[in-house]
Amino acid sequence: MYKTEFNISKMDCPSEEQLVRMKLQGFKSVRKLEFDLSARRLVVIHEGDAHEIDAALDSLNLGSKLQYTKSTEEPVGMEGDERDKKVLIYVLIINAAFFLIEAVSGIFSRSLGLLADSLDMLADALVYGLSLYAIGHVAGKKKKIARLSGYFQLALAMAGFVEVIRRFTGSEQVPDFRTMIVVALLALIANIVTLAILTRSASREVHMKASMIFTSNDIIANAGVIAAGIIVFFSGSRIPDLIIGALVFGLVARGAYRILKLSR
Repeated sequence: MYKTEFNISKMDCPSEEQLVRMKLQGFKSVRKLEFDLSARRLVVIHEGDAHEIDAALDSLNLGSKLQYTKSTEEPVGMEGDERDKKVLIYVLIINAAFFLIEAVSGIFSRSLGLLADSLDMLADALVYGLSLYAIGHVAGKKKKIARLSGYFQLALAMAGFVEVIRRFTGSEQVPDFRTMIVVALLALIANIVTLAILTRSASREVHMKASMIFTSNDIIANAGVIAAGIIVFFSGSRIPDLIIGALVFGLVARGAYRILKLSR
């Protein structure tokens, strides 16, 4: 077994990490990948020589340079995968449950903001489900499922924007601000718990980092729905609800774009 370190000068975010990961996952000789984005460093535990790995990284045009190769007896275990599975199951359940809660509450309270936030929760549940599926699977399957997830999220966002336009040009009633505030506050607490679970996992895997990014965006969206509910209360207008709904649908569309980019 060998340990090879690469310096990748243009690898400074999870997107580049995912590109590298997908490029190398087809190599049977690669046993483990260790990323350090802050130092732009990749350590590969592998069998045989590193020439093919070096050439594959060079083809990504990310400024890859081989630093050293040395023999190693470092164990390659699956403990991290099992830990990630448990964490992802927990957060998947939380997001799926709050998708249903917010969707039903949004329908009965006539709040587009809550409906949009529920779809954001659904989009995140898809991301967590994808991450769960990704563990232990080859790159080709991951790309296919990621692409389907991205297109589905994009379709949700487009349908949401159509609903925003329909309600803006129609004569919809003012949403129930009480339901907006209470349900969004509960969703905010759920996302804070989710982020805490993900952070405590201390995973360096890209799918776990992506999950943290999406959950952080959710917290912002939840706070926006709460703020919209407060403004609806003071103004008696439905416009703040439509605005936050459009913004959240924008977050869903942005997430879809990022997933589609990673699945190329």
